[in-house]
Formats: sequence, structure tokens, C-alpha cells
Amino acid sequence: MEAILRMKDALDLMEQKMEERLDIAEIAKAAYVSPFHFQRMFHMLTGMTVAEYIRKRKLTLAAQELTSSAIKVVDVAFKYGYDSPESFSKAFRRIHGISPSEARAPGVSLKAFPRISFQLSLKGDKDMDYRIEEKEAFQIAGLSYEVSCKDGQNFIDIPKLWEAFNQSEAPAELYAKGDGAIIGVCLDGQPDKETFTYMIATSVHSNVAEKEEIYTVRTVPAATWAIFTSTGPLPDSIQNVFRRIFQEWFPGTGYEHAGGPELEVYYEGDTCAEDYRCEVWIPIMKKEAHS
Repeated sequence: MEAILRMKDALDLMEQKMEERLDIAEIAKAAYVSPFHFQRMFHMLTGMTVAEYIRKRKLTLAAQELTSSAIKVVDVAFKYGYDSPESFSKAFRRIHGISPSEARAPGVSLKAFPRISFQLSLKGDKDMDYRIEEKEAFQIAGLSYEVSCKDGQNFIDIPKLWEAFNQSEAPAELYAKGDGAIIGVCLDGQPDKETFTYMIATSVHSNVAEKEEIYTVRTVPAATWAIFTSTGPLPDSIQNVFRRIFQEWFPGTGYEHAGGPELEVYYEGDTCAEDYRCEVWIPIMKKEAHS
């Protein structure tokens, strides 16, 4: 429940600052998580990026002002952070289907995107298979990419990276080098950056890592992991597990995200099969009281 209350505090702050440029670090601080994990949690809980939500809310508020006052279009554009009336008009038309000037016509139909509210959902309709394990730091070797999380670009780019990876010779090579699994992992998320490192890799022993020349070698830090089983065809099955972790599991347990990397662990098999099994590893810690 505490995690939901923190997200509510972050949403309240977002609403207060709709007329300012988005400061994701400040928003994330209200939820007691890093900017990277706040954006990831927000997307898992709502199905949209923070930037997309802010954009829709701003254009909803802008439409309300245009229909209820004599404010100039250019003033509304600048008020809600657009660099020019043209860029504002383009974004406005994309949401509402009409221009800002046309929004003032009597009886015109506009879209309203209300603010989101988070609630604790106690569905209880399906069990979540998970275990908790403590693991020492381990090394991974694989392909490394710099990915931007600005405006949710990571949710577009990472699936493309996997598509290219699966069409290459790399999967067979990594399965041969590692312990029978391929891992997707996010690293190096920094509070003052909008980029992070994404690796498609496998766990390797230190003697293998020392000899590795083709792939990037990194260390996943020691952590306590909540490990969830995903069963079913990809990507829907694992995406659903991620959503349930943030929507149901975290609010209903005594744990919170530890801030480290999350792992998607894929085993060999038919990823389109109904019985395909893979895992989601989330670093966790006991909840702390925040004043």
C-alpha cells in the first residue's frame, strides 16, 4: 500500500507542475525511487510513459482553458511548454482532432484525459509463482547498447534490439558460452541522465569472462532477488508478469524495489509456445519507513 501512496504523491506533484517543464528527477524523488525505475514503474502500472501522460494531461487542460476563457492560443501554447504555436497546434490536433482555434466553436467535441489515480487491487484471481533468493555478484557477457528513456524511447528500441538479436548468430553463441539462459538487463541508470545501458547477455564464469574479447563483460551486483515465473508465448506473458509485479505483488508485500538492475531470464525453447517458461528477476529489500 505504501508504494501506491508514494506514486500518488508523485502524481500530485506532476499535477502541480503541469505549467513547468517536466523534471523527472524531482518527480521520482517523491516516489522514493530513481528516475529510471520511476519511469519503468509508471509504465508498468499505467501502460503509458510519463511523457505521454504529461502530454495528454497538458492538452486536456489547454482545451479546457480555450473553451472557458478568452486566452490567446499563443499564450496557452507557451503556458504548457510548447516552443511555438505551430508545435502546440500540431499536438493539439493529434489529441483532439481539431485545431486550438476550432476548439472554441460552440458544441465542439473534445477529448478529456482525466488524471490517473492509483488504488490497491486485491484481485486474487490468479496465483503468482515466485521465490526469493540471495545471490552473490556474478558476471555476464554479451551485447551492450546505450538506450534513451526520453519520452519512452526505450520501450520502442529494446524490442527492436531483440528482433535483430534473434535474427543473428548471437543466440547460439551466447547459449554455448553461458549457463543455458539469455538475459536482458538494464544497467547504469543515473538520476541526471536520460540514457542507460541495456545488455543482451548470458551469465559466465570468471575464467570465461577474462578471455572474452568479442562481447562486453559486466558484473551484476549481489542482491536479494524476487524471481517470478512467466509461462506462455512472448512477449505478452512476460509483460503481464511485469505488470502484476508492480500492480499487485509490491503493494501486497513487505518488500520494495532495491534499485538495482532487473533481469529477464530466457531459456531455450519455443518462445511462441503456450508452455514456454522464462523468469523475471527483481532486486528487492524490506520496506523502510519514509518521513
